[in-house]
Amino acid sequence: MSEIPAKATESEDPSDGARADAAGDVARAVPGEAAGSTGAAGGVAADVTGDMTGEATDGTPGGATGEAPGDITGEVPGDATGEAPGDAMWQSSPPGSIYDYIKAASFSIGADGLVDQWSLRAEQIFGIPAERAVGLDPIQAFVPADRRESGQRKMAEILDGREWTGLVPFRTPAAEGAGEGAGDPGGREGLAEVYVMPTTTEHGERAAVCIVVDVRTLRTIETDLAASQAIFGQSPFGFLLIDTDLQVRRANKRFASIFGGTVDDHRGKGVHDYLPHAEAERVTAVLRRVLETGDSITDMHVTGQVPGSDERRHWSINLYRVHSGSGRPIGIAWLGTDITSRRAAAREAAAARRNLALLNEAGARIGNSLDLETTARELLDVVVPGFCDLATVDLYQGLLVGDETPPGLADGSAELRRVAFASAVSDAPFAGGPAPVAVGAVHHYPFNSPCADALRTARPQHLPADDGGLIQSTLAVPMVAHDTVVGLAQFSRTKGSEPFGERDRALAVELAARAAVCIDNARLYRREHERALILQRSLLPPGDPEASGLDIACRYLPGNAATEVGGDWFDVIELPGHRTALVVGDVMGRGLRAAVAMGELRTAVRTLALLDLEPAEVLSALDEIARGLGTPGGVQQATRAGRQPRDADLSEVYLATCVYAVYDSVTRRCTFANAGHLPPVLVEPGENALMLDVPPGMPLGVGGEPFEEVEVELPEGALLALYTDGLVESRDHPLDEGLQAFVGALTDPSRPLEDVCDHVLNTLDTHHGEDDIALLMARVQGLPAESVGDWTLPREPRSVGRAREYARTQLVAWDLEPLVDTTELLVSELVTNALRYGEGEIRLRLLLDRTLVCEVWDAGLVQPRRRRARDTDEGGRGLQLVGLLSAGWGSRRTPRGKTVWFELPLPDGGTPLTDPAEALLSLF
Repeated sequence: MSEIPAKATESEDPSDGARADAAGDVARAVPGEAAGSTGAAGGVAADVTGDMTGEATDGTPGGATGEAPGDITGEVPGDATGEAPGDAMWQSSPPGSIYDYIKAASFSIGADGLVDQWSLRAEQIFGIPAERAVGLDPIQAFVPADRRESGQRKMAEILDGREWTGLVPFRTPAAEGAGEGAGDPGGREGLAEVYVMPTTTEHGERAAVCIVVDVRTLRTIETDLAASQAIFGQSPFGFLLIDTDLQVRRANKRFASIFGGTVDDHRGKGVHDYLPHAEAERVTAVLRRVLETGDSITDMHVTGQVPGSDERRHWSINLYRVHSGSGRPIGIAWLGTDITSRRAAAREAAAARRNLALLNEAGARIGNSLDLETTARELLDVVVPGFCDLATVDLYQGLLVGDETPPGLADGSAELRRVAFASAVSDAPFAGGPAPVAVGAVHHYPFNSPCADALRTARPQHLPADDGGLIQSTLAVPMVAHDTVVGLAQFSRTKGSEPFGERDRALAVELAARAAVCIDNARLYRREHERALILQRSLLPPGDPEASGLDIACRYLPGNAATEVGGDWFDVIELPGHRTALVVGDVMGRGLRAAVAMGELRTAVRTLALLDLEPAEVLSALDEIARGLGTPGGVQQATRAGRQPRDADLSEVYLATCVYAVYDSVTRRCTFANAGHLPPVLVEPGENALMLDVPPGMPLGVGGEPFEEVEVELPEGALLALYTDGLVESRDHPLDEGLQAFVGALTDPSRPLEDVCDHVLNTLDTHHGEDDIALLMARVQGLPAESVGDWTLPREPRSVGRAREYARTQLVAWDLEPLVDTTELLVSELVTNALRYGEGEIRLRLLLDRTLVCEVWDAGLVQPRRRRARDTDEGGRGLQLVGLLSAGWGSRRTPRGKTVWFELPLPDGGTPLTDPAEALLSLF
């Protein structure tokens, strides 16, 4: 009588059926013979999973179909599939059953020692189907040849009724037609743990039921158990196994060390026991989704607190669904890592990146302008709203007005001007003081205030917030550049924003320092710019120059926009006799060095011009001066060292070009002398412009060559242009091309001179920035004949009276009666001196323009010299009297002698006339 399972059902899954009960006690014996492919009577055995190994023999009262009419629970009719309709109690064991993993198999051995029952699990382990296994001698079929003898002895003992358990090596036959008792040496080898239980057939013969487990599966289970234990016991991460009811089934030591208690204390708890309600609800929803869908969750951030601490902690949670060996969900694995420090480091890194980006933006946006107020506004454009919500910048008033050192730096209470304000909260006022300060207002901070302390110590200060106000936190940061405090920047954050920390404090100091350097650079630029303007104004003619018989217009464009000065210059010098000297020059070089040399040469030119020298003589003297500029010993040392190489450390070479012209408004004749300069351009009425043929001498500073003069008569209304090479020459435009363009631009000389200058500068390339540009233009307007009185007097005493008569008559004709007495007295004095000390004929000339000029000519070469007469001297007071009564007097050499002159202001000129009587009395 063999033992068979109490319930035999067929299923596609070997784990289906009544596995739990069939692994235990043997069910009742069923009479009958084994049918089918076994060919022998025997019990129908099933493995522990409840799989049916064969069909029951026809020996039951139910008929000859070979199927059991019912199970041990009673007679339950089966359906067409052979399964009872109400067999829910025979379903799979609960999830996690050990039999899902061990997968034990069974087979039975008949009285003849051959296999008469073969389960499906046996087919899986040994790889042999039932139709081949039934009828085989298990010893001959599976046991290696060297162990078959001992195996036969064991089989005999088993069939004698003895139980046996042990490890049996086996080899599966690989050939399809392997005969009984013959093993295939090429089959798969393995090791099985076998439990053999003796049984008795229905005929009373001894048989056996064998339970087999693959040892390799057991070893795998042992390894998995060890790994699972290691994960739970040794993992540095918090590990939970949550069941399908979302309660903790198991927790590891790491999790228990964080949330307190022992591992067993956490069993049965839910996420609401560990997390705040809102966070727990969110996590619960995620757990349900994972349990339902099987989708894993990676790096889910959870925030909560651990017992005994108020600190907010952050965890990174990984969730995945866990299945049993049969594939059924049994819960969720929870793997948690504390990332609180990592989150803090990430916040620090994000803040550092934000600060670095802010500094980069500040470097790109602050300092683009050399204006103090603009630079301050650029700072606020960077910090609001990226760094703070409100901000202001105050600069010392002294810096803004140009003082070198701002007053009051010692106590921080000096006057400041608010130059910039920015707000990101609907133009809310800055609550920093007793009352808001308007932009542009001048104010100061009290001595004991934090702002004054910040200015005084050059250290940032934290300003306390007003109760009930808008501001939550304020930093007062001094703006320090090159160890000098230039102002104060205030940064504020409103309530709701994060207060300023140490990192924000350091960033604010860095931002203020960068802005302070830019503001200081702007201050230095403003100072240098103002100095350059002062230098430029001192080196060039002030305002619009005026000259007798000329209409003047001029332009100067510096090649260096940073200094606004250079080596080019022009000048208009009034000479005696209503004559005018026109000068244009160019010192080789650029910048302040050339400007200083130009200033020295310009001063020398004006000095030489007042000596009333001829143009060639002026340039010769100027050449000697230029040669001495770069020599410490002056002109004489330069002359002696001319034959020796110069020491570059002690001397410099100053070279310059210059054109000097003297225009006489009475004769409309102009005398030119050129020292290596470009030729003047003349435009006569109705004619095309032409360049005057003035011999170019050597540049000033070279020496050794005389200069030539050219005299040209200028017609009325003619246009004369003097210029420097920067106007007509650049890297992109050769000199010849520039000269032709300049001549072509002077097409309409009748236009106003200012318009002509603008037209020339707009037509030519004047923005190249390679050299300075100077342009001097003059339109000829000679003195009319009725404004000139000219007489020749014989060399006799009566000429003195006749000269007074000529003068009186001419002044009356000009309606200058107030000047008659003074003029008669002075004319009488000069004519008398000409008779006594001069030679040849005497010439008297009166010139009326903006002033009245009287000239007395003679052929003598001796220049008059004024001296102070003693009280006892009868004479020697004539020239003193001329100096007292006239606006100016002097003498100059002429080609045929000399000229002595004096000048009187016109009555309506605003200059009071000197009373001759008082002048005479002042001499005694």
